[in-house]
This record gives sequence, C-alpha cells and structure tokens, in this order.
Amino acid sequence: MNGLIDTELDGFKLRFAQEGDTALILEFIKELARYEKMLDMVVATEELLKDSLFEKKAAEVIIGEYNGEPVGFALFFHNFSTFLGQAGIYLEDLFVKPEMRGRGMGKLMLSFLARLALERNCGRLEWWVLDWNEPSINFYKSMGAVPMDEWTVYRVTGNNLKALGEKFR
Repeated sequence: MNGLIDTELDGFKLRFAQEGDTALILEFIKELARYEKMLDMVVATEELLKDSLFEKKAAEVIIGEYNGEPVGFALFFHNFSTFLGQAGIYLEDLFVKPEMRGRGMGKLMLSFLARLALERNCGRLEWWVLDWNEPSINFYKSMGAVPMDEWTVYRVTGNNLKALGEKFR
C-alpha cells in the first residue's frame, strides 16, 4: 500500500507519507494545533519528524489528497492491549482542512485506518478527543466510536519526566 489508494469519493485519494512529505506533515500538525488552540505547544521540527517517522519508524502517516492537493492527514502508531493480547492502532492526529470538511474525507480516512487495523490483526483502533470539540465528538460517535469515560489520561513530561527517570538507578 505505498502508492495512491483510490477511495469511493471522486478525486480523493490516500497515500502513505514519504520522507519528502516531512514539511507538509509539520504544516498539518501546526494547522491542527491552531484549531485546538495549542499552537504554542508545538515544538516538533522537520528534523525531529524525519528522524521519528522515517528513520526510527515510530509512527506512520497517511496523506489525503483531493484532485492532487493535500487536504488532510492521519498520524498513527501501534500500541498493545494486554487484555486482548493483540496490538492496536492508536490514532494520534486526524485532520482535514476546514474548507474540505463535510465531504466524507475524514470518514474515509478513519475507515481506511480501521481496515488497516483489521489487515494487521489489530484488536482495536483508538484515539483521544478534546472534551470541548463537539463537532469531532459527534463525528466519531456517528462512526460507532464509544467514549471511554471511566478512564483518565495521565502524562509526565519535561522536568517531571526527567526527575522521574532520574529516580531509577
């Protein structure tokens, strides 16, 4: 699946990102961060993305193109469920340019990831969504997604991550 992948929407194709897409991926990340009111938190650079995505292969990216123009992306990676005993796909980011929304492109991208999860024998496809993002919440629910309300996400970053890591000797 490395070339263009036709979809049921005329003019819309998906493809796996290549190293030459690094600047485009960073721009999509910034557009998403702007939408989520978190642009000041983006510290990713082209160099970091190139290393993480194409050298270390820590995650994968699909690009959505409409009539040959990039209009969206999804960045994802494998995780693992001990309860299922299977890998899963974790969707870190799904973004379609605002002017292209409502045409079914996000649905096709999510459907593609579900198909990919099945092809890779994954037990689940999951992601997070901001509590205030009602349009996305409604979209995901319409696709059959169920919120995991009984779980709370915890995160350790920056100096706290460093301090925690230094406790192990």
